[in-house]
Amino acid sequence: MGVKNGGARKRVPAAWGRFTWPVLLTTVLLCLGAVVAVGMFPGLLSFPKPLPSVPAWQQVPDRLSGANSVLPLDPKAPVPVPAEVAKLLDATLKPDGAGSISGVVMDASTGQVLFDREATANRIPASNMKLLTAVSALKVLGPETRFTTRVLASDNPSTVVLTGGGDVLLGTSASEPTAVLGRAGLASLAADTAAALASAGVKGPVTVQVDDSLFSGAPLNPAWSLEDVAAGETAPLYSLALNSGRYAPDVLTGPRPLDSALATAQTFAEQLAAAGVAVSPGVERGKGIPAKELAAAESATIGEQVDLMLESSDNFLAEALGRMTALASGHEGTYDGATAAVRQRLGELGIATDSMQLADVSGLALENQVTARQFAEVVRAITSGPDPALRTALDGFPVAGLTGTLDDRYVDAGTSEGAGLVRAKTGTLNTVLALSGYVVDADGRLLVFSFIGNGLDPGAAGNKVALDRSASVLASCGCRG
Repeated sequence: MGVKNGGARKRVPAAWGRFTWPVLLTTVLLCLGAVVAVGMFPGLLSFPKPLPSVPAWQQVPDRLSGANSVLPLDPKAPVPVPAEVAKLLDATLKPDGAGSISGVVMDASTGQVLFDREATANRIPASNMKLLTAVSALKVLGPETRFTTRVLASDNPSTVVLTGGGDVLLGTSASEPTAVLGRAGLASLAADTAAALASAGVKGPVTVQVDDSLFSGAPLNPAWSLEDVAAGETAPLYSLALNSGRYAPDVLTGPRPLDSALATAQTFAEQLAAAGVAVSPGVERGKGIPAKELAAAESATIGEQVDLMLESSDNFLAEALGRMTALASGHEGTYDGATAAVRQRLGELGIATDSMQLADVSGLALENQVTARQFAEVVRAITSGPDPALRTALDGFPVAGLTGTLDDRYVDAGTSEGAGLVRAKTGTLNTVLALSGYVVDADGRLLVFSFIGNGLDPGAAGNKVALDRSASVLASCGCRG
């Protein structure tokens, strides 16, 4: 039984009696000396501290931390005066040449609109579309769900069927428990399959088939530019793929496999052979027997995949998550099913969708039409809404000047005040730029915003600067009037 402090006295060793007072006296003198030294030379034991006038949330971070919630903020922090916000943004939110930029800023807590420039006008949103996909996937699938890639037996005991379950982030080598891309590895899946075949007495040679029937409809979205596909912006979509539909995880541009399912099955066959199984040449499509599972590998969680999609703006992954959202919502696993599911789930969040036009869920299609107000409402649902599952997406927002698609922005004098403070999803097409996210202002008020430029001069450097400066002035805003 434990004794609480003060519950029992311990015997003091006799030797303490000879040294207690000298030791205490020496200790006191040393402490007094330290106090005097610190008083005379305060820099000796102190470290630089933020100036009292700069709030903690305005300090540029020296490391990244998880963002499962927005830092606790004072609910009594003053709400910016709309006229003051408009004064700032009217000076910064200007296109460099042709085109126009619409935008909205809202108080995250109350939903009060603090700035509105054509906020309800439809715009081509580019990759800001992925915000809609993110909340829809998290809402219906749940952040902790995982996709399973299975190897099933067939009627022929010498045939195995690699069966796609929606994981397009498969890796070639062994499964990596801490990874997102490569969490499920084909080498591990092949080793487990080889063990199951040996246990069943299958000698080989073994034929490898692939079942990619989970997704239906056209693999390639007709709304996409073939030039974008050729450049490697995306690829025909299947229910299993290596490296998010790329030949290698570090090859981010250029052509991709035109049939990621067959390419994945071929790599699996090679790994199966490396595991000691005699494998027949070539792979083909087929179906296995669901009750006869030989091996399985699970993906990273939906939450982790959503964060990767947002941070790196991965088009292929976005479309795969859209298809899985469609299936979980009772729609077909097609491009149309994905857009229908996104519209459905946004409606359930109370976000008006009647004006939306959706042609894909990644943002490559020029036919997409969404308003800045709708994007701000989605960001508000993530930061402040009642569904805690949506908070998972906070980690996926690129951090200005530090991570993802914002890592090389917010570095010049006009935008650097937002570095480390602005968190936002980017969007870029030839004549389109978008930026939607959140920031805590200088008074400690959480603001959400969305800026969308259409009809812009391609490559005009001032357009990204205009969006970044506008988000930066919100970060430094103490707009009380």
